Amino acid sequence: MRLLHTSDWHLGQHFMGKSRQAEHLALIDWLLGAVDEYAVDAVLIAGDLFDTGTPPSYARELYNQLVLRLHQAGVALVLLGGNHDSVAVLSESRDLLASLGARVVPGADDPVQQILVLPRRDGSAGCVVCAVPFIRPRDVLRSQAGQSADDKQLGLQQAIAAHYASLHTQALVRRDTLLAETGVRLPIVATGHLTTVGASSSESVREIYVGSLDAFPAKAFPPADYIALGHIHRPQTVGGLPHIRYSGSPLPLSFDEAKQAKEMLLVDLGTEGLQGITALPVPRFQPLAAFASSLAGLPAAIGSAAAQSENGKPVWLEITITEDEYLADLPARVQAVCEGWPVEVLRIRKARQQTATVNAEQAGEMLDELSPEDVFARRLAQETLDEPLQAALGERFRQVLAGLDEVQA
Repeated sequence: MRLLHTSDWHLGQHFMGKSRQAEHLALIDWLLGAVDEYAVDAVLIAGDLFDTGTPPSYARELYNQLVLRLHQAGVALVLLGGNHDSVAVLSESRDLLASLGARVVPGADDPVQQILVLPRRDGSAGCVVCAVPFIRPRDVLRSQAGQSADDKQLGLQQAIAAHYASLHTQALVRRDTLLAETGVRLPIVATGHLTTVGASSSESVREIYVGSLDAFPAKAFPPADYIALGHIHRPQTVGGLPHIRYSGSPLPLSFDEAKQAKEMLLVDLGTEGLQGITALPVPRFQPLAAFASSLAGLPAAIGSAAAQSENGKPVWLEITITEDEYLADLPARVQAVCEGWPVEVLRIRKARQQTATVNAEQAGEMLDELSPEDVFARRLAQETLDEPLQAALGERFRQVLAGLDEVQA
């Protein structure tokens, strides 16, 4: 069984006002070529199919094209809901897409829908999947009044672990049944769309358990042969365990991902379990670059970035200017230097200088790069308050965030 693991496509994303439609069309074309070249049996997208819960019509069209073209190629498809996805939107076409070989799992509230048997291209059973999408607290946990933020986090972590354990037990039963029928022992794959302990994220990753679950420990996953994860956009293993993987997003979704090598993962599985994992590099369909420079060094930096332009496509740029003084005409100066180069400036930033209230690690940060807890903690640090009062205020703020998270869920 050869599985192609990918995640976080974010169909419909606008990158600072720029549509990604052309990139996603090119990505689908590339994927179909890779599926054919590497004889892939099934494709698994581990969440965040869309960028928002109300995707534009062209994003839905891309989604349908992906399903139809993989069906025509004879490849099974698993589509998992992520924290950006709407359960209702994914549910509305689930039964229709099932007739095209696509298994859509919008939410985690129905365990029956989360045990799948994926076929090989020849129609024989290839693996059993515990198809776990993004888990919302209401899917696995009943809220209890008076709980602290720490208690809620621990309770949610335990509930998610129990959900995985229950599904893995069901997968073992399904595997044993198929073994008795066919004489073939199938591997077991589990999925997830969440942050794990130690995972390295980027600025485009939206926190998904604000005030409830910071990260899920790798040891709490069931003993599946392979665990395919989504949500973190940087490809990586988890806890030094090669069978627990984030594939990362196939497109860079923020400027701090500009230098990342994007990939999908070819996962080979057999009767003895995991046989091998091969990283399949994804081409860059739209060049983008981020750099810091003084005004004097800007022409050389722009020239270097422009060298990434291919087929007449301008390079999307984020430029951080390192000048000390305030410059009211900074955007005009930058644009003047860019004239004649195949570049398009999407964001200009000003490097912050260190102050009494902003330390060296915070230099260059923007508000949208901080979590609400970060902002509150830094504002609280500017007050002269006793430690017990600071701790009490911090705990109260986490409770407020947890309450908001429950309302939004």
